[in-house]
Amino acid sequence: MKRSILAAVTASILVALAGPVDAFAQRRPRTVTRPANETVIWRDPGAVGQLDLEGGAGGRSGAPLAPFQFEEEDSGGTNPKIKVTDASGRRWGVKWGTEVNSEVFATRIVWAAGYFVEPAYFVARGRIDGIPSGGLDRARKFVAADGSFNDARFELREENVEKLKDEQSWAWNSNPFVGTKHLNGLKIVVMLVSNWDSKDRRDAGRGSNTGIYKYTLPSGTMETRYLFTDWGGSMGKWGNFFSREKWDCKGFASQSKDFIKGVKAGGIVEFGYSGQRTSDVAEGITARDVRFVYKFLGQLSDEQLRDGLRACGATDEEMVCYVNAMRERLNQMARVAATVDK
Repeated sequence: MKRSILAAVTASILVALAGPVDAFAQRRPRTVTRPANETVIWRDPGAVGQLDLEGGAGGRSGAPLAPFQFEEEDSGGTNPKIKVTDASGRRWGVKWGTEVNSEVFATRIVWAAGYFVEPAYFVARGRIDGIPSGGLDRARKFVAADGSFNDARFELREENVEKLKDEQSWAWNSNPFVGTKHLNGLKIVVMLVSNWDSKDRRDAGRGSNTGIYKYTLPSGTMETRYLFTDWGGSMGKWGNFFSREKWDCKGFASQSKDFIKGVKAGGIVEFGYSGQRTSDVAEGITARDVRFVYKFLGQLSDEQLRDGLRACGATDEEMVCYVNAMRERLNQMARVAATVDK
C-alpha cells in the first residue's frame, strides 16, 4: 500500500514539474522542416484521371502568348531552334522539324507519370517580330521573311531554374536513384512512348539527353531535380539508326505487341525496346516497377489521351491510331501489374 501511495505522489510531482498538459498536443500536425536542398527525380502526380493533358505541365493558362519577339537563333541540336519572348515577357525555346508533335505529346505522358518536364506547347501558326535583316540560318526553312511560321514547339525557359553544366548531367547507371522504382519507372515511360534517343552523360560528345536542374521553390528553398530532357525521338519506331522513326503511328502501333514480351524468373520483365542505351533502359526492371508506374498511368482515359494528342497537333486519324496503340501498351502493363502480390 505504501508503495502505491508513493508512486502516485511521485507521478503527481512529475506532472507538476512538466507544466500544464496541452489537451490538443496529439491532434496538432507535426512541423516538418523541409530540407534546404532536396534531390528528386519523381513526385506523386495525384489523381491522374483528373489531369488536363491538353494543358500539360504548364496548364492551358501557361501557353505562349503572341506577339513573339526574336532573341537569337540556337545552333545546338539536330533541329532548327530560336529563342523568343512572348507578350507576357516569358522566354521560350522554339523548335521546328520532325520532333515537334512527338515531344509535346510525350511530355504529357511523362508528366502524368510523375516525372519532371519542361512545359511544352504546340503552336500551329504565328509570327515572330524582329527577325534579323540578314535572315535566319537553319530556321529559315520554317520561318518566312515576315516572321510567320507553322507547326512549332514552344518550350518554356523557366526563370526559377538553373540548369547545371552539361558535364553534370547524369547516366542511367550512375545517379542517386539507381535500383529504385522511381528510376525504373522513368525507364518504363521512355519505352512506353518509344523514345529511342535515350542518350545520357556518357554520350555528352553527341549531346546528353539527361539534365540536373536546380529549382527555386515558392518557399525560397532549393530543389535539385533529375530530368530526362529530350522526348522528341518518341511516338514512332524504336530501333537502330536505319529503322527508328519519330511521330509515326503505324510504326508505333506495329511494335506495341512487343512492348512487353513477357515476365521471366524472379519477376524480371522482358521488353522489346531498342534504342541508344538499350541495356541500361530495358534490363533489370521488375513487375513491381511496372505496377508502380501503372498505378498512375492506368488512370488515364481515352479522352485524356485524345486531349493530349489534340494539343500536339495530331490529325483525327493519328488520334485514333495512337489512342488504340497506347491502350494496348497500358493493358500489357495492367496484366503484368496484376501478377504482383499485394
